[in-house]
Amino acid sequence: MKTKLHQSAFSGQLALGLALVAVLVGLAPAASPSPEDALALAPVQEGVDYDRPEAAVAARCTISAERINGNVGWIVSSPEGVILRKFVDTNGDNRVDRWGYYRDGIEIYRDIDTDFNRKVDQCRWFNTAGSRWGIDRNEDGQIDQWKVISAEEAAAEAVAALAAADWHRMQLVTLSPDEAKSLGLGKEKLANLLGKLATLEKDFQTVARSPKALPKTACWLQSTGGMPGSVPEGTDGSTKDLTVHENTMAVVRTDAGHGQLLLGTLVRVGDAWRLIDVPRPMSDDAASAAAGFFFASPAVMRPKPGTAGPDQAAQALLAQIEEVDKAIQKASDPKQQAALQARRADLLEQVAEAAGSSTDRVMWYHQLADTITDAIQNGAYPEGAKRLGQLHDRLAKNPADKDLAAYVRFRQIMADYVLSYQVTKPDYEKIQKTFIENLEKYVEQYPRATETPEAILQMAMTLEFIGEEERAVKWHERIVADFPNTPQAAKAQGARTRLDSVGKRVAISGKTTSGDPVSLDDFRGKAVLVQYWATWCEPAKADMAALKELVGKYRGQFRVLGVSLDSRPADLAAYLKENPLPWPQIFETGGLDSRPANQLGILTVPTMILIDAEGKVVNRNISVAELDKELKTMLR
Repeated sequence: MKTKLHQSAFSGQLALGLALVAVLVGLAPAASPSPEDALALAPVQEGVDYDRPEAAVAARCTISAERINGNVGWIVSSPEGVILRKFVDTNGDNRVDRWGYYRDGIEIYRDIDTDFNRKVDQCRWFNTAGSRWGIDRNEDGQIDQWKVISAEEAAAEAVAALAAADWHRMQLVTLSPDEAKSLGLGKEKLANLLGKLATLEKDFQTVARSPKALPKTACWLQSTGGMPGSVPEGTDGSTKDLTVHENTMAVVRTDAGHGQLLLGTLVRVGDAWRLIDVPRPMSDDAASAAAGFFFASPAVMRPKPGTAGPDQAAQALLAQIEEVDKAIQKASDPKQQAALQARRADLLEQVAEAAGSSTDRVMWYHQLADTITDAIQNGAYPEGAKRLGQLHDRLAKNPADKDLAAYVRFRQIMADYVLSYQVTKPDYEKIQKTFIENLEKYVEQYPRATETPEAILQMAMTLEFIGEEERAVKWHERIVADFPNTPQAAKAQGARTRLDSVGKRVAISGKTTSGDPVSLDDFRGKAVLVQYWATWCEPAKADMAALKELVGKYRGQFRVLGVSLDSRPADLAAYLKENPLPWPQIFETGGLDSRPANQLGILTVPTMILIDAEGKVVNRNISVAELDKELKTMLR
């Protein structure tokens, strides 16, 4: 069987076809190309940071034909056995249609030919390289649409577009009129938004050509501006919930040092984030131009009068942070990692205290707390929990810093909880008890903090998992009563309904993967099992074989309704293509925070609910092992 590695010529890159032969039995290559030839292939998109061994090392690399998930492909490895490339023929037409590029043994980028015409039409970034998924419709090497892009990656693209004065690149991360119309906004809000979008290109060209325009060498370093928020259905006449980032900023690096760029508002559309403002270098007029569009406009972050960004002292600190970040990427020793993380925290705290405004100070302290928390969760800075505690105690002494102290304390509690499981023999009962006690104290100390609804929800979830459901319901009710317009309230309301659902009818409805409406009412007169699951949940997938048998055993008397809590429709579609299921699947983006999940406050998967022929809940948390016995009783 002959398989060719082929990648079209884009951006001056020559097409390189390598005749490869793989013997199916054992996949022993009869005429392998040299590793140097295979390593000469490059990603279609520029700026991909992948392993490129020097010529002397490349000569000692190996290339081998292998079966890869049932497909034939070639793997290029370093002399030490670390994967450098993976090229796969996914449709058996004897030509490679997927090119994978690796860094440090991890795939970080992939070119894909989905229509098998020997031209790349999709580009994806993975793992430490991010989550972008670009579509190249005309196969010319230029991204035409971001199917998936995070808020941070959209910000980085916006900075790059402004630096290059490239409106096309900017347009790919701005909200289109059609996308705006799909958000379900009220008439007045939609009209205001469409008017705003109509001037974006003109505004972009003005900013890109202004004397204060970003230099071509500018690059994004990080985004700031706090957590995203949900605008609930009904706000200003809207018909859908909406997730947005307001008053976001980007820290950028230029040849002259570091600066701040006001990004304004970002909106989530499916799995992609879009901007509705043109990024602007910090100035008084830029600050007013980016006042919040969806939230009540808070005080925006302003630099010191007469400046366009951080002062020289702050720039020096940011430069040091950048050097520390580079060292963190290279460090492999745990002690060295921890020391570097501590150094980064020291520098961020200095930046926060040197901030020229109270808003900047809050922003940098949030960045400090988030950085420490992320490092703890990644196992790089276990001492960080103690650092958070010290930071909280210091901030709590000043009444003006109460909100900051609450922000830090909540992250300390979550960090302590993560660390408590990392001991050799964790005492689970003690860990859960301590976690609940800490959250209760937090709610008592900070009853109206921004993080309080999440703290209560975490507490209620834990109480439910350990069987204290009455206490869990009381806390769910507290969220609904005190924080009715928060995302946590939607989850809590659904959980409260589910916990009190046995013997009652519940509403479960949505659209299937083909867009057709479906609800429990469609199954009236039959026993129904509602299975909440996700493609990443192996126990849920393992249950499906038994469910298929039971559907066949009880024929028309028993049906299954699936509710997929995957975050991305592509994951569900790919799984169902390989593993067709004989029952409908409700799906909406959002995973465990999606509307179908919140209908009954689903906290984890798999969760299965058994409904009788009258539409009443028989068992709100049944297992496959219990199901046959329960059905025999119900259908007797």
